[in-house]
Amino acid sequence: MTKRKASIRNKELAKFLQQHPETDVMELMIPDLAGVLRCKRVRAHEFDKVFEDGFYMPAGTVLLDTLGNTIPGIKFSADDGDPDTKVKVVAGSLAPVPWAKKPSAQALVRFETREGDAFFGDPRAVLERAAAPLYKMVSKIVTAVELEFYLLADSKDKPTAKVSRVPGTRRPQPGPQVYHPDDLWDIENFLNDLNDACAAQQIPIGTAISEFAPGQFEINLHHVADPVLACDHAVLLKRAVKAIARQHGFVACFMAKPFEDQSGSGMHIHMSLIDKNGQNYFSKGKEKNASPPFSAELRHAIGGLKKTMAEATAIFAPNANSYRRLRPEMFAPVEPNWGTNHRKVSLRVPISDHKNLRFEHRTSGADANPYLVTAAILAGVHYGLKNRCDPGKMVPEGAVIELQRKIPNRWDSAIDQFAASKILPEYLGEDYCKTYVTNRRDESRRFHNIISENDFDWYLRAV
Repeated sequence: MTKRKASIRNKELAKFLQQHPETDVMELMIPDLAGVLRCKRVRAHEFDKVFEDGFYMPAGTVLLDTLGNTIPGIKFSADDGDPDTKVKVVAGSLAPVPWAKKPSAQALVRFETREGDAFFGDPRAVLERAAAPLYKMVSKIVTAVELEFYLLADSKDKPTAKVSRVPGTRRPQPGPQVYHPDDLWDIENFLNDLNDACAAQQIPIGTAISEFAPGQFEINLHHVADPVLACDHAVLLKRAVKAIARQHGFVACFMAKPFEDQSGSGMHIHMSLIDKNGQNYFSKGKEKNASPPFSAELRHAIGGLKKTMAEATAIFAPNANSYRRLRPEMFAPVEPNWGTNHRKVSLRVPISDHKNLRFEHRTSGADANPYLVTAAILAGVHYGLKNRCDPGKMVPEGAVIELQRKIPNRWDSAIDQFAASKILPEYLGEDYCKTYVTNRRDESRRFHNIISENDFDWYLRAV
């Protein structure tokens, strides 16, 4: 062991191995276009070379569809020989894997070109590109992610939620029982182990609640002054939730809509901006009839988000199941609207003061890629600030919303609007947007060509 320590050139790796000297395996992970973590495992004798020199992987790894297929018609796929690209470890991402059977570690990686530039298809690079124009206006982008998910019973039959039982019986507890403390007590061991795992991996989790459906929960992440790091936390939290759930005999489900008659699971992004003087960019001054008081900058940011929401829906709702969630009766936003202290709007301004004034973006499902979601949000914010977009009237607190369904509620329609966007390619990159459209269209085509049981149930006898 002493010999290995002496040969380690990377300071972060050397410090880690001093604390975890028995580490024998490391998982090197990167999220793909669909937000799925893809991974390469290395052994202890390869650690130093990986950290100092990097390694190579197929560039198309970050352009796969949800099932891990390469997509015809795009670069870096099977069509052009599945070429490799350079891979570097993300500094600061090295952490132990508490749930592993033998001492193991994990780290996030990023893709680069041979010239050392960011690879266009790496979701982290897409987010960094989208953030760059806004960083010319402000000094910090403070971001936090909230994730909803279901815990399912590990069963060979149809997926069912892990529902609490009526005491003294085996009958499932009826009703959503939102915020019920006993639902959290019933999974106390899971939550305790998850807290420990997140502490070991420096994932800043906070509040946990039982959500608006049996077996549904939400965990919030603390705000950080780096949108890329906030998204790192989100993908690593999903990984930890899935792993710890498996240890406790559950299955963690981040599908947007796993059950027809129950609430869908969302991913809510909270964001505020800090100006060059260290002040909240959204609370520079007061506007009449505004509560909390906010500046014109917040109105313009909201205006840009409203302007781009329909064309960005293909990112906020990235697959077929996503659109089963976008139903107004299920607490999911279906309008590009805004208001203070109202959970049925897509852009909510929570109760806050001038220091923590922020907006909450509520459109995305828990199945979405947080890097791409945040990139699309930053695009809308900057576009709104640059063009002084008017957000229109707020939905008053306590108001009943009149629905007009201006957010696409079908997958192909959303892809069409994304493909026609003139705004998003400026921020996400034209090549990436074209690749995204090709990827999603191909998956949509294959999904909708599947003959399901519903085809027979609805049409076999009737027609």
